[in-house]
Amino acid sequence: MTISVGDRLPDVSIKKASPEGSEEIGTTDFFAGRKVVLVGVPGAFTPTCTNDHLPGYIENYDAILGRDVDCVAVMAVNDAHVMGAWARFTGAEDKLVFLSDGNGTFTRALGLDIDLAKAGLGTRCKRFSMIVEDGTVKAVNVEESPGQAVTSGAARIIEQL
Repeated sequence: MTISVGDRLPDVSIKKASPEGSEEIGTTDFFAGRKVVLVGVPGAFTPTCTNDHLPGYIENYDAILGRDVDCVAVMAVNDAHVMGAWARFTGAEDKLVFLSDGNGTFTRALGLDIDLAKAGLGTRCKRFSMIVEDGTVKAVNVEESPGQAVTSGAARIIEQL
């Protein structure tokens, strides 16, 4: 079942990429007491994620935070080292929080997993964006195609905030 508006996020462990490596965090603790824009992507360094999806969040970071958002986080079914390298590559390590769902546990619990084996990617995360307040989903936008970044883009999130 796919996560919906009004649902609480499942409590699982994920990793937060940092310059020192990674830190294991629980999703309940990460989202507690704050408003977070969470962006899910099929994979770090993939063309649509790197060239189309993530840049909108980087460019609109201040505008998003200006709407009472505490944090913008991007998550992928990649290991924390890859997420850390992607943070550095995009220049967003001081803005966005890069989350690793390396085994896809959180992604599956959200019901947002997708089989991209035909593209050589295995099981990944559907492209999505959501607004989460104190662990509860307030808005969720899921792309129909992993190669598109419109419904889940920064412009849509700004409209919803």
